[in-house]
Amino acid sequence: MTEIFQALFAPASVAVIGASDNPNKVGGRPIHYMRHFGYAGEVFPVNPGRTTIQGYRAYPTLHDIGRAPEAAVIAVSGDATLEQVRLCAEAGVRAAVIMASGFAETGEAGRRRQQQLVDAANAGGMRLVGPNAQGTANFASGAVLNFSTMFMEVTPQDGPVAIISQSGAASVMPYALLRQAGLGVRYLVATGNDADLDACAMTAAVAGDPEVRLILVYLESITDPAALARAAALARSRGASIVAVKAGSSQHGARAAASHTGALVGNDAAIDAFLARHGIWRARDIGELVRAVPLYLQGHVPGQGRTVVMSHSGAVGVMSADLAERHGLPLAALQPSTLDRLGAILPEFGTAGNPLDMTAALMGKGDMFPRVLDTLGADPQADMLMVGIPVAGPGYDVEALARDAAAFSSRLGKPLVASAPQQNVRAAFVRHGVPTFVTEADAVAALAQYAGHARLAGAAAEPEVEPEAGWPALQPLDGIGLQDEARSLTLLAEAGVPVVPYRCCANADDAVAAFAALGGGAVVVKGCAAEVPHKSEHGLVHLRLADAPAVAQAAEACLATLRSLGVASPRVVVASMVRGRHEFALGVSVDPVFGPLVMIGEGGTLLELRKDVVTLLAPFTVADVKAACARLRLAPLFNGYRDIPVLDLDALAASAVALGNWALRHRGTLKSVDINPLMVMAAGDGVVAVDAVVELQGA
Repeated sequence: MTEIFQALFAPASVAVIGASDNPNKVGGRPIHYMRHFGYAGEVFPVNPGRTTIQGYRAYPTLHDIGRAPEAAVIAVSGDATLEQVRLCAEAGVRAAVIMASGFAETGEAGRRRQQQLVDAANAGGMRLVGPNAQGTANFASGAVLNFSTMFMEVTPQDGPVAIISQSGAASVMPYALLRQAGLGVRYLVATGNDADLDACAMTAAVAGDPEVRLILVYLESITDPAALARAAALARSRGASIVAVKAGSSQHGARAAASHTGALVGNDAAIDAFLARHGIWRARDIGELVRAVPLYLQGHVPGQGRTVVMSHSGAVGVMSADLAERHGLPLAALQPSTLDRLGAILPEFGTAGNPLDMTAALMGKGDMFPRVLDTLGADPQADMLMVGIPVAGPGYDVEALARDAAAFSSRLGKPLVASAPQQNVRAAFVRHGVPTFVTEADAVAALAQYAGHARLAGAAAEPEVEPEAGWPALQPLDGIGLQDEARSLTLLAEAGVPVVPYRCCANADDAVAAFAALGGGAVVVKGCAAEVPHKSEHGLVHLRLADAPAVAQAAEACLATLRSLGVASPRVVVASMVRGRHEFALGVSVDPVFGPLVMIGEGGTLLELRKDVVTLLAPFTVADVKAACARLRLAPLFNGYRDIPVLDLDALAASAVALGNWALRHRGTLKSVDINPLMVMAAGDGVVAVDAVVELQGA
């Protein structure tokens, strides 16, 4: 941890400017917390109206302290903040937390005032957290430079979890949930406006603490992707995990309505792809952020995630199996020998399968549960276990069940969770260290997240890979805005994507000549104008034309329609008719923060309705494309389906990689690409782009 972060999380001394004797005021809470939570350094309250504050000597000004505090809390009004920042920077303070609001969150004038704070601080070598920040806290050192009331309501305890948030409320909600579950939290940081030291930098700082096993992050914007990538790599290198909620939508996410790809992908998909690339699990809400925490802290290896569901209720087993399928959590296919041994243990009316029904005999046969566990533990297919206990009253030795479950999980290092609606049952399992949930839905979801995150981390980028690291030098493209189909196909051919043979023509005679030049087979005639990207909506697509008169008639009709739409120089494209085995779509949307995002999905006119798409952040490999395509609903088509032969996934993947690499080279001027349809042939026969729109944003 660098000196700056050391100054925030373990400072030798802290000045509180705007200090209050009232612990319920913003300027009083950090003093109260440091006094009561074990901070061993010096505290210097600064307030010209008092000589002592909460038992500490108070000073009229920062200068009167006589030496530079290592850190400062600036808890004065927004108008007075700038002067105090200057004084702190001049005095040699290393880092300051600014709690005042009224800066960038209020508009452009506030943004300018906020930049003045940063400039003044950095000029003196000082770094800032905030403004509009709830503050930082390290419960190991007691350095709580934070004004949240939550720590008065829920007593802190050091632990292996860090919480980093751009929001004050979103920092203390997971804190409260974890503490109420008996789990400790070491770091809690709410960065506010992220003017200087932002949430990404804070995440990178706490990722270096060898005792932190899990970092929970709440973001509304990713201001420094490279820092977040470094944090993820550092955490993964020592077996720690990052789970993040990314809320809201970036202003950079706006896309022109002309782009199907932009409408389908947007900024949110770029964030998904970026987080996945760096092994960060994206939670959708605070509940999901904390749900699997006990599994992360336990640290057992989930293997391939193959799960055994067991209960003494058949209904719970069936519902849990349904939930597992819904979450994409595979149920273990137990070996025949395992089933035979289970059959000998269970009563005749039990079910030796998966889900496994132990029946109410669990109540009277004390050795049955550990014997079942031992049998499952010997099966190499059983990676994880979920135990549902819907009811347990007199006759059930709950303590023994919990003890046996914990011993099994610890001995074999296999994740095991329990679900129980009765609080006393849950308490027994929690006492023995078993991750426990109220419902089987939460238990299954937690296992699915934990196993899914392990797969994600295993496939994450190498530690040295950060945004733009290794990206090719920028190469500009001439033009701006939507390109017509002829130019778009030319650009894609240069990118390495196979395109349909075509000619661009200005009149019907040229169209007939193009028909002959293309070999005389059936052709398609389409209007060609950048101003009209969606041709089918205007009757500008004529298919399966097999003779010269039909080509001439179609060309004249298209040219007339384009003129009626106000196109000054109408043209038509004459292209060979290509029949593929299935229509796909391939596209690019260039995010200004994360770079080119490539979309792959089912093509055709219902693309936006079906939305069966996957996205990849460039650069990526053929193997990455194949893994992503396996997530499509239409993935079974790649292996052949009924009268559809095996599709050429290799060619599709190669085209996607070529398109992604081309987009990286031209990311400065490229805005989006839509290829729809991309005809995918039978295996070995390739792919062909038959329609495309490229949009440029200019240099």
